[in-house]
Amino acid sequence: MSDDVDRLVEGWSRERPDVDVSPLQVLSRVTRLAQQLDRARRASFAAHRLDIWEFDVLSALRRAGSPYELSPGALVRETLVTSGTMTNRVDRLVARQLVTRRADPDDRRAVLVGLTAVGRETVDAALDALLASERDLLAGLDGRDQQRLAALLRELTAAFHRG
Repeated sequence: MSDDVDRLVEGWSRERPDVDVSPLQVLSRVTRLAQQLDRARRASFAAHRLDIWEFDVLSALRRAGSPYELSPGALVRETLVTSGTMTNRVDRLVARQLVTRRADPDDRRAVLVGLTAVGRETVDAALDALLASERDLLAGLDGRDQQRLAALLRELTAAFHRG
């Protein structure tokens, strides 16, 4: 079975026999897979009236555990955005009544962002839809192959973090 990447690699190998194009075998497939995953995630979240960034913030709060609150700084670290971006995102989620903002009782200069009941229901439903979609995408691999692939991808992403 061949795919678009095989044809791409074949073309480059023919036109540039002087270079090793083997990284394309893996990383072009990762890129294409990432594009497909992005589309599937957007569709799963759109069904729950969420953008990807909204799911990211809500899920960070949900994973924090009860009482589902984090400081804006912790949310920045969890979602890898700037503090200015996070302020804008929290404002928008407050306006949608998915999160609240309150003074931190331990530091009156700080605030805590908390998940509302509606926010919790929304992120839980979006997660269920996401997992169903992602299970379908992985259906072609048995459990053992999924574990092997996860381990290999973990090694690859760890190399990026080290580098």
